[in-house]
Amino acid sequence: MRSDALVTSLATSSVFEANRARGAVRFDVHARDGVTRRGALHESGSLRVRFPSPEDDGLSGVFVNTAGGVAGGDRFDIEISATDAARLTLTTAAAEKVYRAPGAAAQLNISLRAAAGAHLGWLPQETILFDRARVHRRFDIVLDEAASLLLCEIVVFGRTAMGERMEQGEFVDRWRLSRGSRLVFAETVRLDGHIGAKLKRSAVAKGGAAIGTALIVPGDEGLVERIREASDSFAGEVGISAWNGFAMARFCAQDAAHLRADMMAVLARTGAALPRLWLN
Repeated sequence: MRSDALVTSLATSSVFEANRARGAVRFDVHARDGVTRRGALHESGSLRVRFPSPEDDGLSGVFVNTAGGVAGGDRFDIEISATDAARLTLTTAAAEKVYRAPGAAAQLNISLRAAAGAHLGWLPQETILFDRARVHRRFDIVLDEAASLLLCEIVVFGRTAMGERMEQGEFVDRWRLSRGSRLVFAETVRLDGHIGAKLKRSAVAKGGAAIGTALIVPGDEGLVERIREASDSFAGEVGISAWNGFAMARFCAQDAAHLRADMMAVLARTGAALPRLWLN
């Protein structure tokens, strides 16, 4: 009996592994006569990127995950490069859902590069982690000293609109930012085990279910002060500081709706144009 159960378990695991989603997108953009154009595009698996009508002189891209979400063992890789004077803003067609993972964690790897004079905007809609989800995410960002970046990420621990919370699971988030060949920011966040209990701690999220980060390059104390002027309107907690030539805002709120509103208020102070999908 034990032998039969083991064989069945191994067979089930093999089927599970064989059905894991894989997706990759790699492309570059460049400016021609003041207008940003896409270069060679490589897509594979269940990840796609589409380019709606141009907005001003920049280019917009929308990622679509045809797998319908992210599950344990899935892997998605994104590589984007912007050359001189190109302007690119990226978002997602919908919030990304990360489902329960009985086995290996999902892997999300994002590589962003921008040359002198180029601008990259990474503004996906929120990532929602279901209970017992497991995901490892990695950002590798390389900027020229004269490049600019706006990167915003929102993570929600459970479908709060449905009254659901993430109680257990694993979330590992690794960020590395280099400017002019010099590492200026490095951080790894790890939440695992009884995540729901940890989020209730005052030093973690004080019971909040949504966290977010906005990374703004370049950024200085002048920008920090402009954002702080809007502090009376924030629904959750927002902290902002600047160092090493960039600014960073941290967000924590009870749910995704309040955090999204706070994020939009901060972005308005930067003068950034939000993707149309954020405004629907």
